[in-house]
Amino acid sequence: MLEAGTMLLFCAVLFASVALGWSIIPALFVGVLLFMGYGLVRRCSLRAMASRAAGSVRSAGTVMVAFVLIGVLTSLWRASGTIAFIVAHSTAVIHAATVIPLSFLLCSAMSVLVGSSFASAATMGTICMSLGLSMQANPVMLGGAILAGVYVGDRCSPVSTSALLVKQLTHTNLFNTIARMLRTGAVPFVLSCVVYVAAAVVEWLCASGGSGFGAASAAATAGSAGSARAAVSTNASSITDIGGLFSSAFDLHWLTLVPALLVIVLALLRVDVRLLMLASIAASVAVCVGVQHMEWAELLRLLIFGYHAQNPQVAALLDGGGILSMLTVMATVCISSAYAGIFAETRMLARLQQVIEMLGHRIGACGATMITATCAAALACNQTLTIMLTHQLCGGLYGDDESERSAQAIDLEDSAVVIAPLIPWSIAGAVPLATINAPTLSLAAATFLYLLPLSRMLASAVRRRSGFRTRHRSQNQNPGLAIPHRPKPMLHMFAHGFHPKSGD
Repeated sequence: MLEAGTMLLFCAVLFASVALGWSIIPALFVGVLLFMGYGLVRRCSLRAMASRAAGSVRSAGTVMVAFVLIGVLTSLWRASGTIAFIVAHSTAVIHAATVIPLSFLLCSAMSVLVGSSFASAATMGTICMSLGLSMQANPVMLGGAILAGVYVGDRCSPVSTSALLVKQLTHTNLFNTIARMLRTGAVPFVLSCVVYVAAAVVEWLCASGGSGFGAASAAATAGSAGSARAAVSTNASSITDIGGLFSSAFDLHWLTLVPALLVIVLALLRVDVRLLMLASIAASVAVCVGVQHMEWAELLRLLIFGYHAQNPQVAALLDGGGILSMLTVMATVCISSAYAGIFAETRMLARLQQVIEMLGHRIGACGATMITATCAAALACNQTLTIMLTHQLCGGLYGDDESERSAQAIDLEDSAVVIAPLIPWSIAGAVPLATINAPTLSLAAATFLYLLPLSRMLASAVRRRSGFRTRHRSQNQNPGLAIPHRPKPMLHMFAHGFHPKSGD
């Protein structure tokens, strides 16, 4: 009961922080105090808990370096005109009849390049939403397509903070995991495209029948959709000429595309992600100085504080990045890593982990991870803590060899990463929707985020059923042959202590 009470109190603090619009960092610090207080009640040594927590934080050092590089990279891509070039040329293909599926595809492509759902929503997502509403597209479907798109790359980009975090937690090779993510995500991605094309066809038929896009949208979305259209339509006309807007602030030379091309080429060559980002950063600096004629003092400033455009319209679309922009996620990872050490010392999650292990034996490790991730996302209210909680709670479902760690990595990517934004009160989905002024109902239209975990659970159930039939036939044909059983995973971390491994 004490464990449940402590966890519920922590969740209440997190909920209050999110509901009031405060930073979750103070709430996470409160969690440290609560969990250490639990340990003291259980007669655990304060020094031992602090030592375990510090060791867990040190093990996250590698991913901290990557986060700093991502902050620098995203700032330089804004300042060099790389993002402006991509957005300006991409949005030229958007038309009224295809705006919904194209918004999904363009936001997916942008998120793969920048690796951030928030940055993709603030740039490509905002523009697609504005252009779509100016074309009288359905705001719920449009917002859902954008939200789903910005999480395609947030999941599988080589410069994604969530992908790097999963790599660090599971001690796996990033590019091997990305290759597996491409395979598991292919069918849900194609099905999502079909859904959005069908939505566009329905909109077109309604318009051809005389009811118009506006009438169809109003019927489908009622009051919430109407308010979303009103919120964005005031800006739609002002940013319709995206090319002209960005041309006034940047020299959109083709060289501005080089930093993005470097990321793609080096990722295909499986170059270490830190070297990949350093190469793109060097190219971006050269473009900033040689093409955009930026002063070195200004360049150094934006590395820390991020890019800030002088034009208010450009600023609304591109401002951001910099090392300071990564402080929140870095602090979240550090504090959440400290939780891992405290939990290991106090054995606070031992009973819950045993329950999850039993669930895993009934429905499989994949299914148990999906259910755990859903509950963790509802409680954690953010993606980073959801990933870390799910990883720790489901640790007993997987072995410690490379194939088992790889299986856990792909299960985390296909559950915690994409389920977190579907929780209405989680900042993972609320922030992108607020950024593009889409209604909350758009969560129901983010089809990729639903189809991916559902398809994984279905595939896992089919494999388990096929495996059961194979073993059953083998037993009937060879009655004396013992059926091999996978040994029941034990709570190794709690029984033998928490020993962080070094990253790749």
